[in-house]
Amino acid sequence: MSNLSPVVARVTDRIIERSKPTRARYLAMVDREAGRHSDRSFLSCSNLAHGFAASGEDKPAIATGKAINVGIVTAYNDMLSAHQPYGRYPEQMKLYAREVGATAQVAGGVPAMCDGVTQGFDGMELSLFSRDTIALSTAVSLSHAMYDGMTLLGICDKIVPGLVMGALRFGHLPAVFIPSGPMPSGISNKEKQKVRQLYAEGKVGREELLASESASYHSAGTCTFYGTANSNQMMMEMMGLHMPGAAFVPPGTSLRQAVTRAAVHRVTEMTRKGDDFRPMAHVVDEKAIVNAIVGLLATGGSTNHAIHLPAMARCAGIHIDWQDFDELSAAVPLITRVYPNGSGDVNHFHAAGGMGWVVRELLDAGLAHEDILTVSKDGMRAYATEPTLDDGELKWKPAPAVSGDDAMLSTVAKPFLPDGGMRLVSGNLGRATFKTSAVDQERWTIEAPCRVFETQEAVINAFKAGELDRDVVVVVRHQGPRANGMPELHKLTPPLGVLQDRGFKVALVTDGRMSGASGKVPAAIHVTPEALADGPIAYLQDGDIVRLSAEDGTLSTTADLSGRTPAPLPAPAEGMGRELFAMFRMNAGGAEQGGSSMLEVAGL
Repeated sequence: MSNLSPVVARVTDRIIERSKPTRARYLAMVDREAGRHSDRSFLSCSNLAHGFAASGEDKPAIATGKAINVGIVTAYNDMLSAHQPYGRYPEQMKLYAREVGATAQVAGGVPAMCDGVTQGFDGMELSLFSRDTIALSTAVSLSHAMYDGMTLLGICDKIVPGLVMGALRFGHLPAVFIPSGPMPSGISNKEKQKVRQLYAEGKVGREELLASESASYHSAGTCTFYGTANSNQMMMEMMGLHMPGAAFVPPGTSLRQAVTRAAVHRVTEMTRKGDDFRPMAHVVDEKAIVNAIVGLLATGGSTNHAIHLPAMARCAGIHIDWQDFDELSAAVPLITRVYPNGSGDVNHFHAAGGMGWVVRELLDAGLAHEDILTVSKDGMRAYATEPTLDDGELKWKPAPAVSGDDAMLSTVAKPFLPDGGMRLVSGNLGRATFKTSAVDQERWTIEAPCRVFETQEAVINAFKAGELDRDVVVVVRHQGPRANGMPELHKLTPPLGVLQDRGFKVALVTDGRMSGASGKVPAAIHVTPEALADGPIAYLQDGDIVRLSAEDGTLSTTADLSGRTPAPLPAPAEGMGRELFAMFRMNAGGAEQGGSSMLEVAGL
């Protein structure tokens, strides 16, 4: 692309150069697997008979090996609202496959936990490592080698990254991600947040809080705030792994069904037996990863992807770091404001112009790579459109020329903020991520005495006791991957928000995670090295002066940490299955490398 931003070009070139040895090794592995497993003919008759024994009317087509067979990896369960719609998808997809002379089989299922259910409780300590578990489950699902292509059904926080990671190790096959869409909008986000803060202050009870939350999370479909789940859907568009415009089409609609049907038809065209071979390994390259980062920054997406994207990239032999995020953030303006960075939700965003608008703006401004291989045969430019039904026929039309809501969706020429709002802060306390897009600029620098905690429950208790009614930097340590699995600390957002509203200068510093709904309080999150890996925050004590500044990119203390003894290690976790994940914690890499045990041990 001739008008590509020099910053985007420089960062992309650096990633390509940095990744040369590992990317070459990955592509060599993919080519080797393609030669060994190009079709099902290598299977013995006994193996093959097992593979289609229960396939009913599809048996003859699978047995001959002439028909394209599509593997379905599904994250269906009916507890998780975003994934409940997937229950009927496999049967529908088998019908769609037959329409083009192909077959489809459910290759396997992967777990899909809901951070919204486990938030603030013991089960949340399994959350990050559920991503590795999903990647492993995806590999197990595809290991039968019965398939010519992959369709991946997943939406939420760890599910999409895990599916990407596992599927990339089968990168000799084409892949299409199929979303299910967001639930209808509930009560306003402003009202929901108000009730949460009132509850944190003890001014309303549990009954009122539950009624408010139930009016927000009320139906099948993805939660409508712009957190990690919806950031996943944005990234799949920016990487070209969806059918164009698929991300935010509502579930249970004729349009959603038509887009899913088109995805099944399309994956059959991209196989070796089709006429447009597009293996996943060549769709997910360095430029696609940069596009995902750019999209994350332009839309104010979830900070969790500062961890997930490095892990996803590593599975394709690509290495990125937080410096890449930081430099791109300086060049990519914020052009959307979706809750928690604005008042409207993803349904409003979609109606205002949605992903088609965002893609067109970024491509026209030279901020995203147009010359990448995508699921769409028309390339990345096809993602500047939106799907529609015209007399029952699926068509794509250009994204709106005018924003439907200029308070939510703007242009690169007139952005909400000049940068993408995901900054690297570093200093003598380590390296961390600071999401500025939701924080008022007057709060981008906080310097105050710290109060150190080992759990988020201890923070909440101190808040309730009035011990934090002052200028304070709240430090919550031993929350990293090696300590307890790096749970999100979203439960801290309401009390810290209350302190800030009372007029105090407040910040959070933690080696744990905060979700895409982390909110308005300045926070240095994902601090690495973590406390358990001898990170400097293990040596902080109450009263030490800590400075956090997105303006000059610092995370530091004036205290002399030399000669101090690190904080005691936490007791091993038990209950809620946490003890079973000890091997993941023991071998986990740092947050900047993706916080993965699986990748560290595999040497990827």
